[in-house]
Amino acid sequence: MPDRVLPCYVVFDESCSMADHMDSLNTGLRELTGTLLGEPSIAGRTRLCVIGFAETARIVTPLSTPGTGPARDGRAIGTETNFGAAFAVLRETIERDVEALRSASCAVHQPVVFFLSDGQPTDPAAWPSAHAGLVDPGWAARPRIVAFGIGDADMTTIARVGTHGAYLSTGDLTPRDTVREFTAALAGSVVASGAAELTVPRQVSGFTALETDAV
Repeated sequence: MPDRVLPCYVVFDESCSMADHMDSLNTGLRELTGTLLGEPSIAGRTRLCVIGFAETARIVTPLSTPGTGPARDGRAIGTETNFGAAFAVLRETIERDVEALRSASCAVHQPVVFFLSDGQPTDPAAWPSAHAGLVDPGWAARPRIVAFGIGDADMTTIARVGTHGAYLSTGDLTPRDTVREFTAALAGSVVASGAAELTVPRQVSGFTALETDAV
């Protein structure tokens, strides 16, 4: 039997309010790739996709083996923070990716999503429905979501987004260091998971862990 593949999705807010965080995020994602490449047995069983969102959502790096996809551009692209767009594109992308992996005779673990935003959703009436579709218990490919909120992110919203972990920044670190802690936690979680069961860190420097209802 072939090793199971773990699809990992990094979904981040790239509205204008995130502009000051983009360099740190780019650096952190490069370090994430480097960390995974330093663990060949994990990297070989992990696939990584990066999705950014503002008014709309876009696939920045399609699902691929770490280190083989294109590097993301370091720019903020909009003024809105449309959570619903992110969740809708994420569901479509996961569905397509999982089907492609299975068509290639890969066994697939339940996908994992790491979500990052520094603001509150600008579509408060619409995003819960899109989120519900993403985490629908009747959908076999539904992902496990770990959500991180920084800056002006709302505690209740971040806790609702995360199904298997949620964290809110405490303000004790600089924005640069806060984003670096996010990517470090992401890398540590993937490596500790061994491309199998999701391992969520109990503590992340500069963040408070929030209560979530696992789906």
